[in-house]
Amino acid sequence: MCYFLNVISLVPKKYLTVNEVAKIFGVTPLTIRNWDKKGALIAHRNPVNNYRVYKIEDVESLMKGIEENKSPLKPKDEIKKSKGPRKLSIETL
Repeated sequence: MCYFLNVISLVPKKYLTVNEVAKIFGVTPLTIRNWDKKGALIAHRNPVNNYRVYKIEDVESLMKGIEENKSPLKPKDEIKKSKGPRKLSIETL
């Protein structure tokens, strides 16, 4: 049995869990799930427990996109720039 465990550790992983991806990016697992919902990452399901898993290639391409654009979801040109605080007007009835 011990030999079997050592062989498994030598086989390269194809998928990463939500927690593993979160640790790589330095964000919470909830952020990873939100990126999944918004289409920044493509989740696959583990057939045994139905947990989300992510292909290493998808994580690497997202990492490259973030390095180039500084945003996981939008290109640099589409990021809205803040024009300062919003103004609030209150009307009395």
